Amino acid sequence: MSLTILLTVIMMALLWLMIWSATVTLPYKGLIKNFPKDVQERLEPRLNHLPMSAKRMAGWAALLLILAMMIGVFIWGGLDGVKQGYGFGQLFLRFLIIGFGVKAFDIIGLDYFLLTKTHFFQRFFPEAEGCAGWQDFGYNRRQQLGQIVMTPVVCALTAWILTLIAKA
Repeated sequence: MSLTILLTVIMMALLWLMIWSATVTLPYKGLIKNFPKDVQERLEPRLNHLPMSAKRMAGWAALLLILAMMIGVFIWGGLDGVKQGYGFGQLFLRFLIIGFGVKAFDIIGLDYFLLTKTHFFQRFFPEAEGCAGWQDFGYNRRQQLGQIVMTPVVCALTAWILTLIAKA
């Protein structure tokens, strides 16, 4: 159980690093699709015309590295579970704890605290200062609900694949 909690915390840290990296080094149009509509409208003109710079290329490299590390966390958790003799149910539970822990962090830590309370994004996107959307917690409910529904599906699929590998 302690490894599961550790892996969850690592995933939370990686998610935070991903958000930070995408905001600071890699502003791009795809990033703003996660923001409220009025913020998207204010940022679109700037992000449509950003040249590819060394800073942005470093941001892409960091983003890919972080994604690889996130995948590595799941692999680590899965391989450890297989090594410990976990069956499908135990692997599924481990992945659910990690997945829903990260989703809770996303909603509470990032959407509520970072987006609506800290003015973090406005420091990097000053043209979006004063947008009402920054205070609209829950503007992306549909997206979040979709991810919540998909989390058990992905966790079950991952656990199933690992149990097949363990049997082979």
